Amino acid sequence: MSENNNKMTGARAIIECLYEENVEVIFGYPGGVLLHIYDEIYKSDLRHILVRHEQAAAHAAEGYARATGKVGVCLATSGPGATNLVTGIANAYMDSIPMVALTGQVPRSMIGNDAFQEANITGITMPITKHNYLVQDAKDLPRIIKEAFHIASTGRPGPVLIDLPKDITTEEIEFSYPDKVDLKGYKPTYKGNLQQVKRAASAIEKAH
Repeated sequence: MSENNNKMTGARAIIECLYEENVEVIFGYPGGVLLHIYDEIYKSDLRHILVRHEQAAAHAAEGYARATGKVGVCLATSGPGATNLVTGIANAYMDSIPMVALTGQVPRSMIGNDAFQEANITGITMPITKHNYLVQDAKDLPRIIKEAFHIASTGRPGPVLIDLPKDITTEEIEFSYPDKVDLKGYKPTYKGNLQQVKRAASAIEKAH
């Protein structure tokens, strides 16, 4: 479980964040930019389900969320690995399924340079996620992962994507997981508008 030493790599911090969110299962397929994360998964007691295609990881995470009520988590490498998640992410978005998709990305210095297996996955998935992130600083990982799980599971549930440049996973940070989330632009409404409820009830009552 969690290490006593608060200094750790970004890859280890990702695992610690998943522990904090009570994640037990990840569905994924390895790739070059994910190797540091997979090293940490191997050392952890998280259960990793190896799929044969990234699309299956997204659909499996979605099915897991439907069956358990928890947030499903999937993991794919950069470029074609990340784009293979798109159909499953779109399905989760349309069906309001809580899911966090973690994607590998080329190192920060190579983003935007047509690097090998680089894809603008945050741009691609913008219309089919509740929110998405491109991590620019390893220190932001705990906050971003906390926010992602909060956004995915509250209000109308849905998928959130976190894009992880390779060099973020090797950078060392002082790990501290936030206790709560306070997003000024995101305050889900849980209580129905009484007038609207009355109007809906009246319409149903008059319906044949």
